[in-house]
Amino acid sequence: MTTSSATLPRPTHRASGAVTGLAIAVASALAFSSSGPFVKPLLEGGWSLGAVLLVRMGLASLLLSPALIRAVRRQPGFVRRHGLLILAFGLTAVAGCQLFYFAAMQRMPVAVALLIQYIAPVLLVAAVWVRTRRAPSKLVMIGSIVAMVGLVLVVDISGARFDLLGTLFALCAAACTAVYFVIAARAGDSLPPLALAAGGLVVGTIVMGVLVATGVLPFAAPSITVSMLGMEVPGILPLLWVGCVATTLGYALGVIAVPLIGSRVASFVGLSEVLFALGFAWLLLGETPALVQFIGGAVLLAGVVLVRMDAGDPMEQRTETATIPVVPSP
Repeated sequence: MTTSSATLPRPTHRASGAVTGLAIAVASALAFSSSGPFVKPLLEGGWSLGAVLLVRMGLASLLLSPALIRAVRRQPGFVRRHGLLILAFGLTAVAGCQLFYFAAMQRMPVAVALLIQYIAPVLLVAAVWVRTRRAPSKLVMIGSIVAMVGLVLVVDISGARFDLLGTLFALCAAACTAVYFVIAARAGDSLPPLALAAGGLVVGTIVMGVLVATGVLPFAAPSITVSMLGMEVPGILPLLWVGCVATTLGYALGVIAVPLIGSRVASFVGLSEVLFALGFAWLLLGETPALVQFIGGAVLLAGVVLVRMDAGDPMEQRTETATIPVVPSP
């Protein structure tokens, strides 16, 4: 008996697109994760946080600006249609994430601030649940719990003390991180991902410039050398890495990946940034992770795999995420 070719399933690019999206999301997390280990010696050497963030965002916005310029030239009314979304992305996903996180870090242990910020994937699942009134599947629920347990083990919060204001700052950083995935999921043909990233970084740079110029954040950028990999190198080298590689590639690859795999999966894959950061700190600064952190890493990855197993159609996730209001439609 012959079978008509019309009844056979036609190959699609969905599976390959998802694999590509996962690879890009992991690469984005890898790029972002190198920021901390490269920035830490600068802060310890006398650079102020305002100076580091201003240079970091400024370099990245400069490198990605051609994508924004190209989009504005090709699409009449681009700024009118997408200006509010780009502004929201810059204020939250770029400036807000970093300012709130570092504000929390100054009032509580870094590990605790990091842990609270990275509950963003759970916030995203909860927001979609509330907005659509559709409960997540058992796999997503279990995966979320497993991933959070792994995250607690990785960041090692033993002996930490509670600080109300620091906790509020960290929760704001988590909310800004969740907004990053919500807005990135809306990128597409009319709003190119790289134009979104570039516009957000331009907004973030302007915000940082205003904060530094008004004295809200101090500006100090002394000429220093820092110790990395057992060598003394000029402080400008790690700063160039943070701006030109970690920040530029982190945002560029991140906004490309989210529409391909959906905001939910992308947010959980983003948790791998914590694991990569441990690796960079081990390699560059000699900070060897404890055994419990290795175990936590394995648990965290297991949670991500569980969520990915129920990933569904990224376009469906994108539609669900789009129901979460960020800015009013123009």
